[in-house]
Amino acid sequence: MNISPTSANAPHSQDSSSTFSKARSKLAFDRLVALGAKMGMPNPLFLCADRAAKATIHINGNDYINFSTYDYLDINGHPEITAAVTKAAETFGTSAGASRLVGGERTPHRELESAIARFLGTEDCIVYVSGHATNVSTIGFLFGSRDLILYDNLAHNSLAQGARLSNSARFAYAHNDCNDLERLLKAKRGEYKRAVIVTEGLFSMDGNIPDIPHLIELKKRYDCMLMVDEAHSFGVIGEHGGGVREYFNIDPNDVDLWMSTLSKTLCGCGGYIAGRRELVEYLKYGSPGFVFSVGLSPVLAVASLTALKILEREPERVHKLQHISQYFLAYAKSKGLNTGESQGYAIIPIITGESMMTGFLATQLFRRGIYVMPITFPAVKEGEARLRFFLSASQTEENVRKTIDALIEEMPKAQATVDAYHAAHPEGTEF
Repeated sequence: MNISPTSANAPHSQDSSSTFSKARSKLAFDRLVALGAKMGMPNPLFLCADRAAKATIHINGNDYINFSTYDYLDINGHPEITAAVTKAAETFGTSAGASRLVGGERTPHRELESAIARFLGTEDCIVYVSGHATNVSTIGFLFGSRDLILYDNLAHNSLAQGARLSNSARFAYAHNDCNDLERLLKAKRGEYKRAVIVTEGLFSMDGNIPDIPHLIELKKRYDCMLMVDEAHSFGVIGEHGGGVREYFNIDPNDVDLWMSTLSKTLCGCGGYIAGRRELVEYLKYGSPGFVFSVGLSPVLAVASLTALKILEREPERVHKLQHISQYFLAYAKSKGLNTGESQGYAIIPIITGESMMTGFLATQLFRRGIYVMPITFPAVKEGEARLRFFLSASQTEENVRKTIDALIEEMPKAQATVDAYHAAHPEGTEF
């Protein structure tokens, strides 16, 4: 019997495409937006700004007080960066044009890596085109089936994804709990060839700092490596923005893998791993996210290099950020708001509890000229939804007071809206 290609392929094609529609219905954020729309809540996600976001953000012709930027030190858009990247584009174009291993190596790559290594006090550094891919590719490449990965259970998705990719044994220890980590080390370390402890320098959802000296002590005692993701601590903590290394005054060689993004304090895009030269060379010749990816755009490398120079010569930016962050934390606490475990460094959550109420609260604040994003399940556990405030050195005390005062006024209104809807629709309204 002859079957035409069209008739043979049609059912499979239809099933395959419909799979995505079914899968989409399981996406938690999508479900939240869909349920919110039924309740009269506009979509708070993907609002489009038409210029650089500073203390305010410009959306649809209006300015809003902005608490949703990673530009912690107010460096993005600095005239020096604009001039430097313009010159770089004229010289190198906008693309590296190839993998760095086979023709895409450019002067700005070397200069940026050397500058980061020098700033951190490490032997060498490697930059990737993506911060998320930096973690996924590095962890996935360095560790394998005979190894053990122990990571904080609030570690970023990229760290957990890298652990999964590695095919290593992996266990999450209780957040910032070195006693739980040691329990796992005692039980598991002897079963594996190598082990690595993975943590963040400043946790992106809670704004708190791990006990790095204790982690170093455990890593030495149990013969492990230690990886610290400084995506949110680089440029943010320490007297000069030196991150946890400066904050705790530790030897940089006591951490095997220093990671951070280039998209936050350093105003570009991408990520880096810094550490011993032998390890960096190993990554340059083998890490899939480096070897099989085009090199970082020379323009972005120059942007991050220039931002680092500004950070080094203007530590007052760090001090301004730390001041406004502490001011926000103190004012929020004085109003009885739940700031969780935040230590007042750039990231401060206001924990509100239920996901839908948090979404409504964000939209109500937006109507009042305040832009802050709701963080809900699955990014955090259900019941721990929050508004996550990112502070910038550009922010003002007046804006902070105005925002917190508005938040206090709008919380009961948002809760009443959700309660009324649940009362009218007792079935099928759970997120």
